[in-house]
Amino acid sequence: MRILVVEDDPVAGEMILAVLEGNGHEVHQTENGMEALAALESLPPFDLIISDMNMPLLSGIDLFREIREQGIQLPFILLTGDEPEGPLSREPRLDGCLTKDFTLEESLPTLITEVLTRTSQP
Repeated sequence: MRILVVEDDPVAGEMILAVLEGNGHEVHQTENGMEALAALESLPPFDLIISDMNMPLLSGIDLFREIREQGIQLPFILLTGDEPEGPLSREPRLDGCLTKDFTLEESLPTLITEVLTRTSQP
């Protein structure tokens, strides 16, 4: 699966890439929402977007809203340093939200499976 990761923190980005690539995914990383929008236009199609919440230029929620306004319906998982309930209450259309913590190696693949199962159902 091709996954677009949007993460401005290099350490967190490396951790996310290691988890995803370790699970056999092809990953492209951008550092902010503007780069992500450009990647969506110029690169081969992605199957999933995983984005950090707090980034310069465009927050993860703003990126989600922008791609939905453009008609892009890719599954979208938001990663946050806070509790996921806050972002989910502000944007209930998110496909998933997860706290970036020490459990990411197990929790991220599990959430990806849940989101893809839910979003692929008619």
